[in-house]
Amino acid sequence: MGTLCYGGSISLDGYLADADGDFGWYVPSEPVFASHVDRMAEVSTEVLGRNTYALMRYWESEPDDGWNRLEKEFARRWRDIDKVVASSTLTRAGLGSDRDRLVADLGLDELREIVGAATGLVEIFGPTVAAAAIRAGLVTDFRFYVVPVLMGGGLRALPDGVRLDLRLVEHRTFDDGVTYLRYVPR
Repeated sequence: MGTLCYGGSISLDGYLADADGDFGWYVPSEPVFASHVDRMAEVSTEVLGRNTYALMRYWESEPDDGWNRLEKEFARRWRDIDKVVASSTLTRAGLGSDRDRLVADLGLDELREIVGAATGLVEIFGPTVAAAAIRAGLVTDFRFYVVPVLMGGGLRALPDGVRLDLRLVEHRTFDDGVTYLRYVPR
């Protein structure tokens, strides 16, 4: 049985995407990116929406000669995990790999089945896809890279109206001011 994890790179004021819906507003430094590569070793399944899936398709391609060692390793790990894409508008033809599964309407019962069948960490990527799971208390691991940037608006990382009592279990501050925070419910 897997563990359901949610997180990402967020601005100091709590936004995961900017006002235009762009998730690519932050490019991690090499040490932060190395931390993402290490994190991917735990992930067996990625659950994501159409927009984040489109963003991450970049890593499906064969490594470019210009890619460094960390980028090549991240791409390898990304290609080796199962992906569940929650989208009512994407078609099977729009998926990049046989390992990718399309779910038109991802409900909580189906998400429980995905987590139950997983062999490792199930990462739910994207605040829209994760909102119902967070509200239902299914997410048991929160991992955020807090970037010292104020965006002033955009797509909030966490849904409104949720109250959770969390305990900090891991943290790290990088030289560029990014802080990694990992929380679990008390």
